[in-house]
Amino acid sequence: MNLHEYQGKTVLKSFGVAVQEGIVAESPEKAVDAAKLLKIQTGTGWWVVKAQIHAGGRGKGKIKGTEQRGVALAKSLEDVLSISTNILGNDLVTAQTGEKGKRVSKVLIAQDVYYPGESPTKEFYVSVLLDRAKGRNTIMYSTEGGMDIETVAHNTPHLIFKEEIDPKVGLRDFQCRKVAFNLGLTGEAFKQMTKFISALYKAYEATDSSMFEINPVLKTSDNKIIAVDSKVTLDNNSLFRHPDLLALRDVTEEDPTEVEAGENDLNYVKLDGNVGCMVNGAGLAMATMDIIKLSGGDPANFLDVGGTANAARVEQAFRIILKDKNVKAILVNIFGGIVRCDRVAQGIVDAYKNMGNITVPIIIRLQGTNAVEAKKIIDESGLKVYSAITLQEAADLVKKVVA
Repeated sequence: MNLHEYQGKTVLKSFGVAVQEGIVAESPEKAVDAAKLLKIQTGTGWWVVKAQIHAGGRGKGKIKGTEQRGVALAKSLEDVLSISTNILGNDLVTAQTGEKGKRVSKVLIAQDVYYPGESPTKEFYVSVLLDRAKGRNTIMYSTEGGMDIETVAHNTPHLIFKEEIDPKVGLRDFQCRKVAFNLGLTGEAFKQMTKFISALYKAYEATDSSMFEINPVLKTSDNKIIAVDSKVTLDNNSLFRHPDLLALRDVTEEDPTEVEAGENDLNYVKLDGNVGCMVNGAGLAMATMDIIKLSGGDPANFLDVGGTANAARVEQAFRIILKDKNVKAILVNIFGGIVRCDRVAQGIVDAYKNMGNITVPIIIRLQGTNAVEAKKIIDESGLKVYSAITLQEAADLVKKVVA
């Protein structure tokens, strides 16, 4: 589960991570009020207006049809009002949103932290994530903050540093100092960075996160180390332990069909293809998607109905698949292990009759417990469906109906 920048900063701050202060607003008028309050709290004279969407590249992105950036500096309250008006309620297009963009419903009014001082400011990149190949949490960092880390890794890989964390002992103090040293820091900035890394890793572990990415981490002109941005991804499988974090979920940022599927205990991910999939088991679902691809089609979704594919669940799965207007056919591929194939077959027949408006061809492959009885139920149902026994037969039928 992804968090907005303002939510991520709130989580970080609760663990002692220094952050750029800000106040979220949902209207231009409230944005001005936030700016006034922030000036009282921090003394800032300028403000940064930041669109809050679940996508990176907001600073380079533009509001659709305009030159307004998703992140902009406001030097007056009039600027805060104007920029917020241009952003709120409109679609922000970035490299990660695609051409459609994402609707902005909130802006973060943040303090200006690039103020003049005794030493120059410097931006760094810091993230904490799991290195699945090594089975260890890893701190990845670079002196090249404020840039796409993929570009840095491609063009200057020697500027990417990694610090692996031994799960038996956790993050050690010398590792925090090593990070600060490799970033070229000295004096007070060095001390502040070691504290920053320690607090950041503590937050990562305590929240069961999949990734914390801070880009940039800023060394201010008076040698403070603060998080200017935050990208926090929480592990969905651990959210039952964190009801406070689950409450931060913004379903408006998610695909409505995926949200509906989740509410019905279906594992669904929308894709861009033309063949809908209804499968039980993640591994079989992946194999089914491969078969569709090899047959010349493109999977329109990943959908795992789980081990209790009864009539109600099958019907809901059909309804969700058919919400996608690109679907030209549906492949049902069920292996009867825990669930009996004849029960699934009866569920398909009941769901088909209940819906009554399925016009796309349906290919059904049921194998495993009571597969013979299941095929008989399908064949005698009178439904306009195609029955397959092997995966190859299913693939051939997919190729036939989508040609």
